Amino acid sequence: MSPKELLYIQDALGHQQHMKKKCQDIANQIQDSELKSYVNQLANTHQQIFDQIYQLL
Repeated sequence: MSPKELLYIQDALGHQQHMKKKCQDIANQIQDSELKSYVNQLANTHQQIFDQIYQLL
């Protein structure tokens, strides 16, 4: 892989980590249990995407 391709992958992994953290932070502030559950599912989805990208390496 070229250095530029590695930077793209690093950037994608960073975005997934950032979105997971944002979802977790927001979920901790939400009072509605249904909405909180949905946002936690989004955080889990971002973690799964991160894991899938990482496994490809």
